[in-house]
Amino acid sequence: MSSFLVKGLSGKKILEGDLPVLGAKNSALKAQASSLLFEEEVLLSNMPLIEDVARMNDALKDLGLKVEKEGRRTFRFRIPKHIKTDINKNIAKSLRSSVVLTGPVLAREGRVSFPHPGGCVIGKRPVDVFLSSFEKMGARVRNNGDTYILEAKKLRGTEIFFKAPSVTATETMMMTAVLIKGKTVLCNCACEPEIVCLADFLNSSGAEIKGAGTHTIVIYGKGQLLKRGVFKIPPDRIEAGSFAIISALCGKNLRITGCDPLHLGAVFYALKKAGVSIKKGRDYISVNGKTKLRPMDIKTNEYPGFPTDLQAPFSVFLTQAHGKSLIFETIFEGRLNYALDLERMGADIIVCDPHRAIVTGPTVLKGREVESPDLRAGLAFLTAALVAKGDSVVRNAYNIDRGYEKIENRLNAVGANIRRIRN
Repeated sequence: MSSFLVKGLSGKKILEGDLPVLGAKNSALKAQASSLLFEEEVLLSNMPLIEDVARMNDALKDLGLKVEKEGRRTFRFRIPKHIKTDINKNIAKSLRSSVVLTGPVLAREGRVSFPHPGGCVIGKRPVDVFLSSFEKMGARVRNNGDTYILEAKKLRGTEIFFKAPSVTATETMMMTAVLIKGKTVLCNCACEPEIVCLADFLNSSGAEIKGAGTHTIVIYGKGQLLKRGVFKIPPDRIEAGSFAIISALCGKNLRITGCDPLHLGAVFYALKKAGVSIKKGRDYISVNGKTKLRPMDIKTNEYPGFPTDLQAPFSVFLTQAHGKSLIFETIFEGRLNYALDLERMGADIIVCDPHRAIVTGPTVLKGREVESPDLRAGLAFLTAALVAKGDSVVRNAYNIDRGYEKIENRLNAVGANIRRIRN
């Protein structure tokens, strides 16, 4: 297990240069899973070399696929005629996104078994929406202890209404429907850009999906596997947003490159309202925070609302604003658990209930030892350690490595002082 030793900047704005954004984790994982829809092979480029991508590759290899690395960020997936139908329990319990494998395996082989997916402390991913959707498609569902077993001689196109917009449910059912002969209508879908990218990729490979990016998606399944596919992973908007927050706190002529500014509207709105200056180009942003930041309230929501994945890092930003700010987390239980550690660093945060917290600033954060409870809170702690006075140790670097490739090297290249140490 490794940790990060971070030398705090004491609130100074010294980070400068170009900070590149890599391929999107949430797009890469779904593209990897979609390889199960193909007959021959899939080539994915611009892949982020992160732990979650490695775990998904392990899961696919365990199912029988051959995964080959070609070049720095390109992977080739070769698919056998038949694959295993039992998703590896150990991998699934460490990877929340493993649930997206279930639909493609079920549609391809008529059977799938999987455990309750895990991965981090923000809670197990609810599977009721997946099970009820598969039942509507004609699958029989059994629960054998800690394992779900789904079987279907023939799935059928149907209409599915999601009780709440869910990115993974939308993507999973969309992929499943590609292999079902007939028309499937998904209602109250999530609209995240990663869903649009996945649909565009599958359409370019022979699928027929309409409406991705809206709340209603229609899939005209052809009842057969796709032949082969080639897809370049888009830039990670959550990573770009994370870097924008760091730049607002610590940046001096820091330019975030290789991103898509069109995907960060809610984040830009919040930063500008707090008094941050933002310059946007076609594929870059420059973010500069003022000496006196204004407080503001944020409420997480599905895209295009403020991303839940940026709520924790933005809370660190609010510790430096002058006045009281309200955080309202509407997506996940447990996403405010990091607040106690920020308080120990000197932040003034009152957690009102599992979904709301009040942040009062500005406060001087002081370096101390903290442990990453999950991916996004881990990045928040790294951000707080950069802002703080003195040295900090951020333990459980693995949780940060799950979504941010060699984060210490990239931040050090623009002026940070972060060292990876072994516990």
